[in-house]
Amino acid sequence: MIDFRRLPDLWRRYDVMVRDLPLALALAVASWLPATENHGTQLGDLPARPFDALAVGAVALETLPLAVRRKWPTVCLALVSLGFAIDQLRAYHSVAGTGLAFALVTAGAYVERHRRVVMAVAAAAYVALSIALDRLGSGEGFAGFATFFVLLAGAWAMGGWLRQTRLVEEERRRHVAEATRAAERTRIARELHDVVTHHVTAMVVQAEAARYLTTAPERLDQTLTAITDTGRRAVGDLRHLLDLLNPDHGTEPRTPSVGELRDLVEQTRQAGQPVEFTEEGQPTTTAGSAEAAVYRVVQEALTNALKYAHGRPTTVHVRHGEREMTVEVSTDGRGSSSASPGGSGRGLAGLRERVGVLGGEFSAGTRDGGGFVVRARIPAGNPS
Repeated sequence: MIDFRRLPDLWRRYDVMVRDLPLALALAVASWLPATENHGTQLGDLPARPFDALAVGAVALETLPLAVRRKWPTVCLALVSLGFAIDQLRAYHSVAGTGLAFALVTAGAYVERHRRVVMAVAAAAYVALSIALDRLGSGEGFAGFATFFVLLAGAWAMGGWLRQTRLVEEERRRHVAEATRAAERTRIARELHDVVTHHVTAMVVQAEAARYLTTAPERLDQTLTAITDTGRRAVGDLRHLLDLLNPDHGTEPRTPSVGELRDLVEQTRQAGQPVEFTEEGQPTTTAGSAEAAVYRVVQEALTNALKYAHGRPTTVHVRHGEREMTVEVSTDGRGSSSASPGGSGRGLAGLRERVGVLGGEFSAGTRDGGGFVVRARIPAGNPS
């Protein structure tokens, strides 16, 4: 069965000359119908004469160039104008003369270079045609010729308006494309920050601990194994993100889910951070982007805990609700006045933006008694 809704898209896939050809052929055929003979444009009001051999050439010039009116608008206007002049001077008054209006509108819309020169030449040609018709005995008069000139100028002006509208739309699309590219770069940069910061921080902390385990071979082997596993996870995540820059791959970063939180917590524990993890409820099937946001909040908070409160008790609490998900990560800062998120703050700023886009709330800061706490409330039901 033919899907008529797809026909416009299929038609636009054809070359522009193919799409413009039907109009040219329709005008050419209409010009030779007995019912339309001598019923076309009558500039100069000269007595009509029957079609002859020269009429064939005039009709061809007035219609066939319309097939290239958008590809070569200046050439089309020149040929159609020549055919129109022959048509009026010979008083054929064929329907093909309507092609001049189409040629003018198209030229006004698609001529890009030397527009003023084209306008001046076209105006001069019309003046010459008017003088020639007047000498052949035309009774049109100045008012008639001037009125017809205004109509032709209106056709050009209409094309100019279409051209301006098209340029505005192209500019809007360019801005949208630039904004989309900037958003994609920002998104990939955020993902890189999340992956690199967490994995590298864990590896650095584990490597620092390994220096003091030379007398405990079993614990040293466990630490080195943890470093190896962390490095492999980092390479895997980075490879996926770098694939996004390859046009042969998809454009969606791998979206971590809440179900991977236990692996994340276990990785942090292997780096020497005591983490207590509690989870209430079950993720809903419509959580979507909320799951990824919760994962990134926990990841960034644990990364900060490793960097600025290493070895101190850390709690992670995640609650799944029907309408929202909440997460709280806190670090005990007893005995330390520096247990607070530091660095550039880029990770926390990225989280605040990510949560804000989903319509949620995000906060991070020190808590009473030392340490820091990160909280987020994210509405569920954003599948995209």
